[in-house]
Amino acid sequence: MRHERLDQIHIKDLVVSGILGINPDERVHRQDILINATLWADTRDAARSDDIDDAVNYRTITKRLIAFVEQGKPMLVERLVAELAEICLDADQRVAAVEMTVEKPGALRHARSVGITIYRTRTGGDGNA
Repeated sequence: MRHERLDQIHIKDLVVSGILGINPDERVHRQDILINATLWADTRDAARSDDIDDAVNYRTITKRLIAFVEQGKPMLVERLVAELAEICLDADQRVAAVEMTVEKPGALRHARSVGITIYRTRTGGDGNA
């Protein structure tokens, strides 16, 4: 189940420069990391009130994602994508689930990018909770 009855907030094509990878060059030189996220939340209260306090503040969440990537130095995309998904869930209790994709553009010679997409729910599962 992908929380079909909830609304979706999309953060698309966020590019952040960070350290990510296992190769020696990747451990010292920053590279572009492409992030896409879909957050499932009920946005009806915010729509009714037109008040930011009733909304999932995607600007705040995005700033947290950027800061984390810029400060961290994970070896694996698997770790980074899981940590970024957790940030989204921790940032606002109204976020019920997140689908997060992290890509490394140009990581493979004949591919535009390589990446991983995960789906996490507030219950910590993969949607089967």
